Amino acid sequence: MIRFVVLLFTHGAVLAIGFALGIYFLPILTAPESPDTAMLQQQAQNALYSAEFERELRGSDFLHWGEGTVSISPAKIVHQGNLAPGPDYKVYLVSEFVEHEDEFLPLKENSVLIGDVKTFDGFLLDVPENVDIEEYTTVLVWCETFGEFITAAKYR
Repeated sequence: MIRFVVLLFTHGAVLAIGFALGIYFLPILTAPESPDTAMLQQQAQNALYSAEFERELRGSDFLHWGEGTVSISPAKIVHQGNLAPGPDYKVYLVSEFVEHEDEFLPLKENSVLIGDVKTFDGFLLDVPENVDIEEYTTVLVWCETFGEFITAAKYR
């Protein structure tokens, strides 16, 4: 009986670890190729604003972080840097700087979704035509599936 309980526990633990690793590595394995660095640099030249994603924000941790430069123009948002891999990342423009999910959730309804992030070594997103970047101050990366803050940068 004790042997059965030990086997059940150890096999269950291995199954749980395998599942967690699958959730972590699946976005990495299925990610499309990141945009070319030269293209990101070219698109960033047209930006009106620039800011930095930093790893040391209150809502960031070893699995949820971003670093690098984010450039914002009325037509594009360009990120040159790295994001921690994860599923279902979204970029939002937010009216005030936040650095944790408990600060973002009350503002999420009034924030604007820019688009999905599928790459982790830089991204390039089109700003929808009906969005005025001057109405917002912050670019935020959010994991929609798990409701996790990844990173944010105040651009004005």
